[in-house]
Amino acid sequence: MAEQLDLALLRDGDGNCVRITVLGPLEEVPGGLAAEIVVDTPFVSGRVDLALWRSRLVSWGEALDRLEGGEDIAWLQVQRGPSVLIQLNGQRDCPEVVVEDALTSMATVRVPIDLPADWIESHRHLLESVLSAWDDHLSRE
Repeated sequence: MAEQLDLALLRDGDGNCVRITVLGPLEEVPGGLAAEIVVDTPFVSGRVDLALWRSRLVSWGEALDRLEGGEDIAWLQVQRGPSVLIQLNGQRDCPEVVVEDALTSMATVRVPIDLPADWIESHRHLLESVLSAWDDHLSRE
């Protein structure tokens, strides 16, 4: 099996980071992947489990397309489990990443992150790496 791979690594020089990492096969769901969302800032740190399968990875790619087109996104917001929202023009004149865990902890964290110009392209490469590494394991749906 493939090693742990980042699907998203949103961070800046001020110590703010939101990372989504694929950990390995999801034992309860054939064809699924176990992942985690980790928020790490000088003020707050936390993590939440996330289940991924092919359709969620495809929707992440579609979210990257919308971000590149200048749209804010809400990834996984209408599904069970945590969601990730990215607002390109946040309150502090930089993008903001919002992680919501309405189902389990009922907590929401908003993290301003001054992202580099090429962050969307680098995230396309991260997605391609995850899909390539786990293609044989992921269900076709």
